[in-house]
Amino acid sequence: MAEVTAAMVKELRERTGLGMMECKKALVAAEGSIEQAIEDLRKSGAAKAAKKAGRVAAEGVVIVRAAEDGSQAAMVEINSETDFVARDDGFLAFAEQVAEKAFTSRETAVEKLLEGDLGAARENLVQKIGENISPRRAVVLGSGGRRVASYVHGNNRIGVLVEFEGGDDELGRDLAMHIAASNPLVVNPDDVAGDVLAKEREIYTAQAQESGKPDNIIEKMVEGRVRKFLEEVSLVKQGFVKDPDQKIEALLKSKGATVHAFVRFEVGEGIEKEESDFAAEVMAQARGA
Repeated sequence: MAEVTAAMVKELRERTGLGMMECKKALVAAEGSIEQAIEDLRKSGAAKAAKKAGRVAAEGVVIVRAAEDGSQAAMVEINSETDFVARDDGFLAFAEQVAEKAFTSRETAVEKLLEGDLGAARENLVQKIGENISPRRAVVLGSGGRRVASYVHGNNRIGVLVEFEGGDDELGRDLAMHIAASNPLVVNPDDVAGDVLAKEREIYTAQAQESGKPDNIIEKMVEGRVRKFLEEVSLVKQGFVKDPDQKIEALLKSKGATVHAFVRFEVGEGIEKEESDFAAEVMAQARGA
């Protein structure tokens, strides 16, 4: 069984809002798996909320390069170790170059984007700055005559591309801003992956069974929660951020528009950055001197 460390307990506390002993107990039962512990806590109804989808500690920027006529756009995430470097002119210039190459070549494989001059530029930048500079991901949208709107928020920390038909430029920007703020998973409820839906249904069933109600009531409770989940994660079912009383699907209908796809990047999402005890490092170095 994996050892349950203080760092693991700390992360689970941050993600669930529960006490230290409860988190440690859950980790022991889950044999050291944080994700399994969260799932078990959700099933038992103990977790207040999984406050973080993952430890987001990596720094960097999201850069968008878009065609003026809205026919195509590229978006890349470039990571650095510190926020200070993420504001460096040289780092930002490199990020812009990566986005430009993705846009012109429609290449989204990072290793391909770094071939040739950009690979050498990255190496030079790493040597100059003294931090690891890492292009993480890239996406290009725009095909078949559809339009692409984009939006970048929060000092280049969140970027969105949305591919749509109908409507106008204002609608496209509103949709991109909404996606940046509301972070939907899919366009339509039917787009939710089967394994994701099955996992949510399993959790809701375990929670409902704790009520002790009859099976037919439990089934209705589960289906109600599944419907609510689908509405929360589906773009078209969400309330528009500028007018929460209006659903996105109603907004699209009023404009004669359809959303075909979207991509949302947030700097560092899903990346766990190792934390260090600076005082302990200094002490260790002093002892070894």
